[in-house]
Amino acid sequence: MRRFLSFRDFDWTLLGFVMLLSVISVFEIYSATLHTKFVGFYRQQILWTVGGLGAMFAFSLIDYHRLLDFIHWIYGFCLLSLIGVLVVGTKVLGARRWIKLPGGIHFQPSEWVKLILIVAVTRYFCGLVGRKLTWPDIFKAMAMVGVPMLLVLKQPDLGTALTYSPILLAGLFLGGIDWKKGSILVLAGLLVVGVAFTSSKILKPYQKQRLTSFMNPDADPKGSGYQIRQSLIAVGDGGVFGRGATKGTQTQGDFLPIPYTDFIFAAFAEEHGFIGCVLVLLLYFLVLMRLIQNAQTASDLPGTFLVMGVVAVLIFQIAVNVGMVLGLMPVTGIPLPLMSYGGSSVLFTFLALGMVMNVRMSRFVN
Repeated sequence: MRRFLSFRDFDWTLLGFVMLLSVISVFEIYSATLHTKFVGFYRQQILWTVGGLGAMFAFSLIDYHRLLDFIHWIYGFCLLSLIGVLVVGTKVLGARRWIKLPGGIHFQPSEWVKLILIVAVTRYFCGLVGRKLTWPDIFKAMAMVGVPMLLVLKQPDLGTALTYSPILLAGLFLGGIDWKKGSILVLAGLLVVGVAFTSSKILKPYQKQRLTSFMNPDADPKGSGYQIRQSLIAVGDGGVFGRGATKGTQTQGDFLPIPYTDFIFAAFAEEHGFIGCVLVLLLYFLVLMRLIQNAQTASDLPGTFLVMGVVAVLIFQIAVNVGMVLGLMPVTGIPLPLMSYGGSSVLFTFLALGMVMNVRMSRFVN
C-alpha cells in the first residue's frame, strides 16, 4: 500500500527547538524596544513567525525533486528580482535593498536568494556525481553563486552577500573537491580579499572600516569602533545571571546600536547573562544536530545536499553574528537566525526548514 506525505512524519523535535528560539526572540525584541520608537516591533515579529510557520507547513508538501527540476527558471527569476531592487528598490540609510509592497511591507529578495542558491547548487553538483571535479566545473559553480553575490554587493549589502559563500563551500566539499584544488581556491580567495581592500569599487570606505575596526575598536571609539565597544560593554555588564528582562542599562539606555536586529544577542547577554547565552547556544546546537541527522538519513543524495546547504548557511550566520557581538569578527550586518527582527530573514529560515521537512517526510513514502 502506497503511503503519501504525512505531517506525522514531521521532525516535531526540531520544530520544538525552533519555536523555543522564536519565543525567546519575541520577548527579547519586546524588551530591547520597550523605551524606543520601535516598541511595537515584537508584534510584527509574532505575525512573521506565525506566517513563517504556515509557509513551512505548505512548503513541506512540495516535493523537493520538483524544485530541482524547475530551478533553472527559479534562478532566472531570482536574478531579475535582484536587478529589480537596483532599479526600483527603496533606498534606506544609503542602501537599496528592499522592494516596497502594498500595505507598507518591505520585501528583501536577497534573503530568499539563499534558498534558491541552495537548490541550484544541489542540482548542479548532484549532476556531477561519479566523476572528479574539474576546474571548469568549479568555475561554473563559482559563477552561479558569484553573479547574485555581486548584485547584492551593488545594493550595497556585504553581510547578505557573504552568506552565499557557505552554500558554495558546502557544495564543493560535498561534491568531492580534492585538497590541491581546495588549497589553490583558498589562496585565490585571500588574494581577492586583498584586492577588495585596495579597490574602492568593490568595498565602500565604511565597509572597510567595519571589517577592520573590531581588531582595535578603541582606535575610533565614537566612530567605526562604537558598535563593537557598546556590544562588549553590554555583554560584560550581563555577568553570570544578567540584569533581568527590561533592566539592561546599555539596551534600555539606547547605547547599544540596533539591539533588536544585528546586536540582539548582546542585548540578550546583558539581560540574561552567561547562563542565558549558553542555553540559547545550546538550542542552536540542538537545531543544527537535528538538521545534520536529517541530512544523514535522507533517502537520496540531493536530499542530503539540500539539508547540508541549510546547515552551512545557519552555521555561518550564527558564528558570524555571535562572533561580531563578542568582538571576534567584523560588523557585517548578518542577522542571528530565528532571533533577529526581520520578516525576510524569518520567512527564509522557515521556508528552508519546510524544505528540510519535505526531505525528511519523503523517507517514509514508498
